[in-house]
Amino acid sequence: MKPIGKSKLRIHLLFWILYYILEVYLDFYWSKYQFPDFKWQIRLQNTFMLELGYLLVKIPLAYSLLYVYEKVHIKTVFKYALYIGIVVIAVLGHRFFTHYIMYPYIYGVEETQDGKELSGYINGLVAFNSFMDLIFMVGLVFGVEITRQKNVLKDQFSQLKSEKLDQELTMLKAQINPHFLFNTLNNIYGMALKKADETPDVILQLSKIMRYNIYEAAEKNISIKKDIENIQDFIQIQKIRHHHLTINFNENIDNPSQEISPLILIQFVENAFKHGVSESLGEAFIHIDIQLKDGILRYCIENSKEDRSHEHSTKLGLKNIRRQLELLYPKHILSVEDKTDRYIVQLTINFNDTSSL
Repeated sequence: MKPIGKSKLRIHLLFWILYYILEVYLDFYWSKYQFPDFKWQIRLQNTFMLELGYLLVKIPLAYSLLYVYEKVHIKTVFKYALYIGIVVIAVLGHRFFTHYIMYPYIYGVEETQDGKELSGYINGLVAFNSFMDLIFMVGLVFGVEITRQKNVLKDQFSQLKSEKLDQELTMLKAQINPHFLFNTLNNIYGMALKKADETPDVILQLSKIMRYNIYEAAEKNISIKKDIENIQDFIQIQKIRHHHLTINFNENIDNPSQEISPLILIQFVENAFKHGVSESLGEAFIHIDIQLKDGILRYCIENSKEDRSHEHSTKLGLKNIRRQLELLYPKHILSVEDKTDRYIVQLTINFNDTSSL
């Protein structure tokens, strides 16, 4: 977000430049009727000087009223009285500049209204014109400032919302199966006692998984190739515990560098092991199919289950995943089929849809 002070200064400076140009144009156009004998170069020069003089009245008026509006906290009746007092002083200053400086020193003539001397009635009319000129300007300044403040609040709200969502995502990612590490270490310990040849490979795979979860998963997005490699490492470690498990893993990726939020896809695999395969009494299976074509991801996991599976635990895991998908890919399509002997999960994400990035 841009610094508020600098942003405010730029906006107000631009406003006064545009306002000055507008007033110069209007007064220059009016002067050809008021002073038809003056050359246009003289009229333009006089108009520039005239509007600069008026800014000496208008700018203090605008920011005095803004200051009272934003900073002065008094009873409403006294606040209105202060507004009126500031406007009256500004009108008198406007009239003084017009009558005693503009006409005699800039235009070189006495101020009149339609050729008439400024009588009491005409003086009141001219003062009213000055009042309307100033009020018009004040309205523009307040409109610009209120709009700017609303935009600042909108940006701050968006930033806070984004930070809140980031924190929520971080919290949700941290809820991924906390027992995986401990179970794997126990298995490695058992393998080490047996002096199994696979022990170094398992340690290496665990190291890769931990590096991914600690460092790479902290990124907002990562290549789908790395995400799939992490899933494959996870599966290899799980095979140590599930000797009678049949796993079919199929991938067809046309763009390995396609970015995806890390730790989304693996959660479905974790659920398949935790709430399906680990509770199966017979031959367990997991079928995983990952297809990415033309920016559209189709991800399907099918795993065995027993009727005694803890459905409540499964729903908690899916609730976590659904929330992450809602935050990251609002237009995703997720279907979960809970059949008698298996779960079938299908996820579709369209990476071409910018609203889901």
